Amino acid sequence: MKTDALSKTGALLKTQALPTYKWERYTLAQRLGRFLAYLAAVLVVSWALVRVDIHWPWAWDAPAQILDQFQRMYPPDWAVLPRVLQSLLETVNIAIIATFLSVLMAVPVAFISARNTTPHPILWWLGRLILVATRSVNTIVWALLFVAIFGPGVVAGICAIAFRSIGFLGKLIGEAIEESDPRPVEAMTATGASRAKVILYAIVPQVLPTFYAVTILRWDINIRESTVLGLVGAGGIGMILSSAVDFLAWQQAAVILICILGVVVLGELVSGWLRRRVL
Repeated sequence: MKTDALSKTGALLKTQALPTYKWERYTLAQRLGRFLAYLAAVLVVSWALVRVDIHWPWAWDAPAQILDQFQRMYPPDWAVLPRVLQSLLETVNIAIIATFLSVLMAVPVAFISARNTTPHPILWWLGRLILVATRSVNTIVWALLFVAIFGPGVVAGICAIAFRSIGFLGKLIGEAIEESDPRPVEAMTATGASRAKVILYAIVPQVLPTFYAVTILRWDINIRESTVLGLVGAGGIGMILSSAVDFLAWQQAAVILICILGVVVLGELVSGWLRRRVL
């Protein structure tokens, strides 16, 4: 009798239609919002293309001009290599000195711009102002300013890269300070340690990996930026590149560009090796 009841129940379940559900990744409101966002992006880009004055015949002719430019650069004039290597060494020295100076200036700014280490709210606002001001001005603009102050040469290039790097280093180090674990700080404070010792022994050890990482990264970036500062008279290999372009010496410019590419690749390899050794 139990078997008959089970068979009747199974037959009843088979005759009843089970509800079906259709899975959708986005709701109707989400799909409408995504469509409006894409439409807005297309409209903004289209408006920008209409407003920008582009001479389209020159744009379509660009591939032929690039081929013609490469033909003018070949073969490279390797006779200028000794002078290029000397300028490359100057470029690397600019990046090294500028990175060192920026670290000296950025570390104090990072500590006063972090909420958990700043001595006073006014100093916190001052630190934030320094970080924003130095980071918002492009390196080329800094170089133009310092060329006007110090005249053409490596001093202007060093100051330009150093001031630009303060905001980068200070912001990242300051954020690492704010994100540090507060428990060691509370433990040392409970023992009666001074504020300086709390920072030195509870916060600095936590921030050191970030400090090393961002310093190496900034040095790598500074090598790239120092190669173009000479275009505005701030020293380095950019100065002879600007001269070669001005005098239409494209074969010499080819050598300079090859050397710039080589030093950038070498800087990337060295920075990667330093990260593996230090971090």
